[in-house]
Amino acid sequence: MRWLGRLMVALTLAFSGLTVAAEQQLGAQGAKLLLTRAGFAPNDAEVAAYASLSHAAAVERLLAGVRTTAVTPAPSWIDERFVAPRELRSMTEEARRAELQKQIRMGLDLRGWWLREMVATPSPLTERMTLFWHNHFVSAQPKVRYTQLMYRQNVLLRGHALGRFDELLHAVAKDPAMLIYLDSATNRRGSPNENFAREVMELFTLGEGKYTEDDIKQAARAFTGWSIDLATGDYTFRRFLHDGGEKTVFGKAGNFDGDAVLDLILAQPVVAEFIVRKLWREFVSPQPDEARVKRIAAQFRASGWSIAQPVRALLLQPEVIARDEDNALVKSPADLVVGFVRQSGGELSQPVAAAVALAGMGQNLFSPPNVRGWPGGEAWINTHTLLARKQFLERALGGTADGKSSAEASMDDSMSGSMKVGEQPRRRLQMLEQTVSVRIDSETWLARAGVAPERVVAPGTRARLEQAVLAVPATSPVRDGSLGLDALRTIVLDPAYQLK
Repeated sequence: MRWLGRLMVALTLAFSGLTVAAEQQLGAQGAKLLLTRAGFAPNDAEVAAYASLSHAAAVERLLAGVRTTAVTPAPSWIDERFVAPRELRSMTEEARRAELQKQIRMGLDLRGWWLREMVATPSPLTERMTLFWHNHFVSAQPKVRYTQLMYRQNVLLRGHALGRFDELLHAVAKDPAMLIYLDSATNRRGSPNENFAREVMELFTLGEGKYTEDDIKQAARAFTGWSIDLATGDYTFRRFLHDGGEKTVFGKAGNFDGDAVLDLILAQPVVAEFIVRKLWREFVSPQPDEARVKRIAAQFRASGWSIAQPVRALLLQPEVIARDEDNALVKSPADLVVGFVRQSGGELSQPVAAAVALAGMGQNLFSPPNVRGWPGGEAWINTHTLLARKQFLERALGGTADGKSSAEASMDDSMSGSMKVGEQPRRRLQMLEQTVSVRIDSETWLARAGVAPERVVAPGTRARLEQAVLAVPATSPVRDGSLGLDALRTIVLDPAYQLK
């Protein structure tokens, strides 16, 4: 048995080594990579606050700081009354046009408000997860139309962002914006609408091929009667429109209502794997490791659907703090813009213009392209969107001292916040897209890295600057003899800046 004793000693030493490794400090590089994946590119103060922590301790601090509410004051119009479709149809053409343009203004304001929150939040992980759920439980303003409802949905997603998935699913299913977007409000006994039943299975919980067409038809009957009070914009149950008959879903028969069907869905083991696999692509790498996905999914279910459980496990994966282009993720437009502001210590001087710039890069907040949302990953990058990204960064780097380019210097400052009824929305959007929406101080940014703006950057300093700004090695390193400002410009415009 002497060999068994030697084996136990070896295993003890091995596990001790793992513990020591897990408790090692992240350092500045590890902290930057973790914070970038968990939120948006961090500033120097955020990196310093996490650099002395172990990987595990840093993740716990991130989770401890999660919020359920925004710090940015809500837009002033959130409690304005709703103009019901019947009332809108009865208006004069001029009044109807004015109401529609008002919704456009409010929609732009809402987009700017959320970008301000992403920049200002003390918990970037909260906004990262709110954005994740926005692209998972998709609704879009053009169909929903009521901007107040899109704001309320955003509040709901933030409130449940790292809560319990089962509670989030039930809440979203009755969310008025979702009821309109997936036609649940018109789902009634005798003429069931299958849109929500189909998408809740295919896109929200199970994935393709994990249900039958009859499951959808039967589930649609269960969701009948879920509707909206147009006077308040709140969910209401219209019992006289509900199909109270027996349904059979996933082989189980009963007088199911919508909530019961959602519970039947949650009882399917594949739900946890479906969500974890999607979260993996959000935080870890483009290609999920199926063995680890299954293990984390089992823990997810065992935790009682605590969303924080898989997020913690995923942020602890070694890929998250590795400077490795093979596992790099493509920044979304929101990642690019918000991360640039936070990392540089700059200011989002024109939030609405920044939101319009995001739309030009392919991410129109509150208006994903379809019920599948933005595909993300490499789909973020094409000839048009890459040019839009480069133009945004060049405008930000080349803006004047007050944050405006010469092309917009004559524009009224209120342009990004208001629009008169008679203005042409398309023209205004074109002007906003060309606006310098971010104000940064390049000299201060460089000074924090120990670089003089108008002096030649030494090779060692260039390397440190690249590592401080980029998550992966540069494609085209800064040339010898470059001045500080030129070096910063080269690094920010390098293709590697599009990755995290």
